[in-house]
Amino acid sequence: MWLPNSSSSSSPTFLLAGIPGLEAAHVWLSIPFTCIHIPSFMGNCTILFVIRTDLSLHKPMYQFFSMLVITSLGLSLSTMPAVMGVFWVSYREISLGACFAQLYFVHSFSFMESSVLLAMAFDLYVAISYPLRYSSILTGAGIAKIGLAALCRSFLGVLPSLFLLRRLPFCQCHVLSHTYCLHKDLVELACADVTFNSRYGLAVVILVVVLDPLLIVFSYIMICKTTASQKEHLKALNNRLPHIPMVLILSIPMAGWSMVHHFSKRASPFAHVLLANIYLLAPAVLNPIIYSTKNKQNHRGFLQVLMPRRSFSPWHHSPWSTCADCSPVG
Repeated sequence: MWLPNSSSSSSPTFLLAGIPGLEAAHVWLSIPFTCIHIPSFMGNCTILFVIRTDLSLHKPMYQFFSMLVITSLGLSLSTMPAVMGVFWVSYREISLGACFAQLYFVHSFSFMESSVLLAMAFDLYVAISYPLRYSSILTGAGIAKIGLAALCRSFLGVLPSLFLLRRLPFCQCHVLSHTYCLHKDLVELACADVTFNSRYGLAVVILVVVLDPLLIVFSYIMICKTTASQKEHLKALNNRLPHIPMVLILSIPMAGWSMVHHFSKRASPFAHVLLANIYLLAPAVLNPIIYSTKNKQNHRGFLQVLMPRRSFSPWHHSPWSTCADCSPVG
């Protein structure tokens, strides 16, 4: 049995936690987790393939959505191997280097998701408020710059916290509170002054978790003013309606998890772990479903790529439709 070392170690080993109170049922819990994770992974890969191969989907809205799918995949791949190891075979040990790498990618991809949603809100605002200038504003180079800015903002913003963590000694019990490594967990296990670490981490979270949704809400307010005065722009808004539930799917679990993790000391460990795992699974599972069913062009693109022998134009009739209005040829 692994025993936590009470003395400081240059390269300590940490223990990942399972779901508190349900340790005996981890194997059974792994079955629904696996059944959810594998189809969502395949669904997101299918979406990337469809958008890449269907020329009609080579538009800014779908390019931003591709970025969102990639970040969801990155977040899932960063955590699911460790989560499945805990559930399937009760393998809980993780080295300091592996833990640092995992928390870096977890937080980076999380912030990247929020940044891409903000970029999608900007795309929606430009499409509705400036339809005649849309193609000149959101060019290929412009989209690449937005994606690069989101990437730098997310991945470079987490780096200082990683360097600050690297300087800390860990001489307390090395048992983490989640099924994967998080910055807050490691800070709480350090036996040194972590005031600056905690404040920096909180500042980054507030700038992303609070600022991004506020900017998105502000863009929605501006969009509502535009559509209220110019009703012809409602069609453009309807084509981008999937963005709204996607924002809710990502923002609500993320905000709830962050607020509980940073401010609620009385919340049960079960609530912490449950929110953390919901935040990981919800976007990866529901984003493909929402975007493929709510957007008709995306839906037709999937069908055309997956079943190329059939036509899925707006005038296509299924073989089960009635032919009462059809006139014979010849």
